[in-house]
Amino acid sequence: MEQHAGLDVSLEETSICIVTAEGGIVRETKVPTDPGAIIAVLTAAGIACKRVGLEAGPLSQWLYSELATAGLPVVCIETRHAKAVLSTQTNKTDRNDARGIAHMMRVGPYRPVHVKTLRSQQWRTLLTSRKFLVTKLRDVENDLRGTLRNFGLRIGPVSAGKFANRVRELVDGQAMLAAIVEPMLVVRTTVMEQLDVLHRMVLDLVRDDPVCRRLMTAPGVGPVVALTFRATVDVPARFGKSRAVGAHFGLTPRRYQSGQTDWTGRISRCGDAMMRTALYEAAQVLMTRVTKGCSLKSWGLRIARHRGKEKAIVAVARRLSVILHRMWVDASDFRWGSEPKTA
Repeated sequence: MEQHAGLDVSLEETSICIVTAEGGIVRETKVPTDPGAIIAVLTAAGIACKRVGLEAGPLSQWLYSELATAGLPVVCIETRHAKAVLSTQTNKTDRNDARGIAHMMRVGPYRPVHVKTLRSQQWRTLLTSRKFLVTKLRDVENDLRGTLRNFGLRIGPVSAGKFANRVRELVDGQAMLAAIVEPMLVVRTTVMEQLDVLHRMVLDLVRDDPVCRRLMTAPGVGPVVALTFRATVDVPARFGKSRAVGAHFGLTPRRYQSGQTDWTGRISRCGDAMMRTALYEAAQVLMTRVTKGCSLKSWGLRIARHRGKEKAIVAVARRLSVILHRMWVDASDFRWGSEPKTA
């Protein structure tokens, strides 16, 4: 008898619902959020699930890997699809959500989400941690600037290496202020040291990875952008066409059409925000700092003349994502005179 299961996962407990192909409920239960406990329910006597569904979330990658390793036909579904289906229920409970996901597996109105490999998950963790330290370093420096500005002391433009000396120079002779800012400068030094450790790890990974080195032949693409693209795409074959990559990262305009209404809005901003930001920064470098001419930059400049600089950078970021994917698939370097095929 064909059966389908739905999991509503929370930090402590997971609700499980198993239904038949006709929609009848076989079993409903709640177990601790532990792969062993979940697998025990899904492999009990009389249970043979054709599909096991769970919504994408903080624990989904871990549970997906464990359930797949146990041989279960697990499917990770997109959050927006799950929300749209589950919102039709009158009452939102963990039990009802598990039941709704089980019926989604039975009927099929869902979009599966690619679950990244362990290596890509580790790379993403490295990039996320590096970005966190970059943000904290900026926060400490901005706090110091704001604090000293209250006393009429302006740090002004200064290089990272001379920042601490400039602060100490400004508070020289003011014992109270010097005692306040010194711990902040110590924190700043510590953050910079650990940021350097993580950045060196990024450089080492990129140096030993042929795909990243190939992606870096594109103008504006450095080690961080290359590794971010490598870790986010993970498996290039999951995109049937390279031009779908731009839409996947939320770099294509929204469109709404209904009756006589038909308008095109701003970019959707769906998908991975960190990847979208990295592509935008790469496109900005290409448009403003790269001096060597290439067809991609020329195309972006033509858009800038008619649509403005900001829209041109977004358009270049979208096309750059398409080109990077095609370079990866074709195992080819960036061609400055012409762009790779994007089919």
